[in-house]
Amino acid sequence: MKKERLNKYLASCGICSRREADRFIEEGRVTINGKIADMGMQVDGQEQILVNGKPVHGKNEHVVLAYYKPVGVVCTEKDRFADKKVTDMVKFPVRVTYAGRLDKDSEGLLLLSNDGNLIHAMMQGSNGHEKEYVVKVHKEITDEFIRKMAEGIYLQELKIRTKPCKIEKIGKFTFKIVLTQGVNRQIRRMTGELGYRVKALKRIRVVNIQLANLKPGEFRQIKDEELRVLYNSCSCNMNL
Repeated sequence: MKKERLNKYLASCGICSRREADRFIEEGRVTINGKIADMGMQVDGQEQILVNGKPVHGKNEHVVLAYYKPVGVVCTEKDRFADKKVTDMVKFPVRVTYAGRLDKDSEGLLLLSNDGNLIHAMMQGSNGHEKEYVVKVHKEITDEFIRKMAEGIYLQELKIRTKPCKIEKIGKFTFKIVLTQGVNRQIRRMTGELGYRVKALKRIRVVNIQLANLKPGEFRQIKDEELRVLYNSCSCNMNL
C-alpha cells in the first residue's frame, strides 16, 4: 500500500489537524508498533498506531456537515469554561471538528468534517476560499463606507491591511460581504475602524456550500455533487 506522512495520515483519519498531529508527535504522544514516532515518518495504515494511548482505526468515510451555529455557541473543543461548544451541540456518529471558526457573537454556516486534509486546506487563508456574510450595523451605511470596505481596511491593532473584497449594501443598516482571508474577527475589526459597530453577523456561504434553509442548531450532511465541488475547490482528494 502507498505510504504517506504520519501527520497527513492522522489528519485523514479524523484524529486531529496536521498541525495538531505535528504537536502530538513532537510531544511523544504518538507510537508506531510500540515505539515513539518521529516527525516525518511514513505509514501505510498497517501499523499499530496509538495517539495518547488510544488506537487509530484507519481512515473513515469522509464526512462533511453544514451546521447553523447559533449565537452563543463557541468554536472550541477544550475550553472547559465554555457553556456551549460546537462539538457538544452536533451529535453525529462520526467524530467531526470545525473547518474555520465563527466567534461566539456570530451565527450562521460552519463546516464540520472528519477529513483533516480538507480542514487544513480550508483554514489556510492563502488559499482564498470565499466566505459570504450578511451584516447589520448600528448606523446608516454610506457610499463611502462601502467604498472603503471594498478597497481594504488598515487594521491598527494587527498592523495589516485587509484584502479588497466584494461588498453590497442591501438595506439601510445591512450589507453583504465576501471575504477571501481568515483574519480573526475581521468584519468587526474592519467596521470598527470606520466608526461602525456590528449588531448582527451571519455567515451564509463557505465556498459553494450555502446556509440555505437550515435553522439555528440544525445541520445537514454534504453529499454527491455538492461535496465533489467543495473538494475540487479546495484542491483535495475525496478518495480514501
